[in-house]
Amino acid sequence: MSKDAQSPDIQSPDIDNLSAPFRALIGNEGLNYQLLDLLPFPIEIFAPDATSIFVNRACMERFNHHDLSLIVGVFNLKHDPHCLGHMGQAAMDSIFSGETYTVRDLPVPVQGFIEEGKTKEKPFEAATVDAFFLPIWDGDIFTCTICFFTVKHIYHGNPEIVKVKQYIDEHWLDEYDDKAIAKAVNISASHLYALFRSNTGMTMYDYYKSVKVEHIKEKLKDEKLSIAEAFSFCGEDNRGTFARVFKELTGMTPTAYRSSLK
Repeated sequence: MSKDAQSPDIQSPDIDNLSAPFRALIGNEGLNYQLLDLLPFPIEIFAPDATSIFVNRACMERFNHHDLSLIVGVFNLKHDPHCLGHMGQAAMDSIFSGETYTVRDLPVPVQGFIEEGKTKEKPFEAATVDAFFLPIWDGDIFTCTICFFTVKHIYHGNPEIVKVKQYIDEHWLDEYDDKAIAKAVNISASHLYALFRSNTGMTMYDYYKSVKVEHIKEKLKDEKLSIAEAFSFCGEDNRGTFARVFKELTGMTPTAYRSSLK
């Protein structure tokens, strides 16, 4: 989780200088909600007391919710043990004091949705999202916070395989350890090896390598980092084994990959 501060060099636009059509839009609550409902990514709006006051269509579809009345005016982020447990009280206090805030890798409580009747069928076995909370102020009055969700990982299929993938996705920076994975899933390492391969067509170590290479690729996009630094941020040496793994999985050396981005 991280708190994102707004740049002091960026000023909000002067409403008086905006075009008349745009002023009409932002002053029309119905049009605002219609616009948010049409956006193709999940959005939820919370009142200052953390009660849900709006959920857009993309959010309902993504999480397979079927009844708005079970969420809007009912669900309270501060009172939800799942969200409070993963986000922490400090995050809640910041968000609902009107600060911009980002929560990363928040697990989606799919089973909770089922138990609460919000979802009739699981849309997926598990998922994680990044949640971006943007406060809306009317002068000195904090009116609401708009939460934009970015779905990062979606897992389908065998629950044990999902647990393996989740563990590796969360511990990719650690050295590969099949015994630690087996302990987390509560299955013997030998049985889990066979189960994972039969379900995915790859070994757990193959999956681990693919995840780590994706993170290295992301770091290589940052031109401020040298190739050695990009690898180092991912816990690897660009002159070691993972340089060969990188070429094996991408078909390019790290240098060639970075050049291909230009």
